[in-house]
Amino acid sequence: MDTDLTAAYERCQELHKRHGRTYYLATRLLPAWQRRHVHALYGFTRYADEIVDRTEELPPAERAARLDEWSARFLAGLHGAPIDDPLLPAVLHTIAIFDLDRSDFASFLRSMAMDVTVMSYPTYDDLLDYMEGSAAVIGTMMLPILGSSDAAAAREPARQLGFAFQLTNFIRDVAEDLDRGRTYLPDEDLAKFDLTRGDLLAAKANGRATPRVRELIEYEVTRAQAHYAAAAPGIPLLAPASQACMRTAYALYGGILDEVAAQDYDVFVRRAVVPQRRRMAVAARALLTPAGTPVVVPGPAVHPVPVPVS
Repeated sequence: MDTDLTAAYERCQELHKRHGRTYYLATRLLPAWQRRHVHALYGFTRYADEIVDRTEELPPAERAARLDEWSARFLAGLHGAPIDDPLLPAVLHTIAIFDLDRSDFASFLRSMAMDVTVMSYPTYDDLLDYMEGSAAVIGTMMLPILGSSDAAAAREPARQLGFAFQLTNFIRDVAEDLDRGRTYLPDEDLAKFDLTRGDLLAAKANGRATPRVRELIEYEVTRAQAHYAAAAPGIPLLAPASQACMRTAYALYGGILDEVAAQDYDVFVRRAVVPQRRRMAVAARALLTPAGTPVVVPGPAVHPVPVPVS
């Protein structure tokens, strides 16, 4: 690879290592040739997210303009135009190597644009529309890189794993998202437990969840677990060299939900984190698990929630 391309892959790896510790640990279990392409996709998604979330002092129109400019540069690169960017060469190279579906990237950028102006979601269907681009397509982007014995059968589980990971982040980061003026827990779910955004803000200010807020979080954990269950059959279908990575990511993200449950579903008392010793043990266990072994599903769900399938 030329110097610029090598530097772009290194930049993507830096972003992944700094901001995606759980997934970065999992990718250490991949062969080196695969890791750089996973880093490229993470770098792409993280950089777009940074444009939206790390420029909050700017007016929405200016933030949207910055995202549009970067998106236009990316789309120009897809069509062969030379680009001057610290990480896009790695992303474009990865797309070309694996012939990734360009529509997945357009869907992702659409969801990132929504984050500039959309502060809440009335229903779970509305949230799913957002997560289609912010989460499900990440699964389908990754699938050609990870490889599969049956790509058609693995596709929907890959999408469901994207949903599961995204919901886990939303549950863990309720307080952080409130600081940005957003709630990713649907309004209809808050209403189900006789709550409003004001109640969440009050719980955040107090540093402790009320019983109704804990019931809401337990409900959302159950919803996420349903997505994990729908994703589980896809991991044994992955290429053998990719399975330890994804088993680790699956268990560690699911482990965040375990930590939420262990603190009685109070996401305001502290940020749920999987302890380092458990992280290492999960990775070691994944390495020793024979390829094709079924995945243990987190749960059981207390309030079963149906999972939409496209």
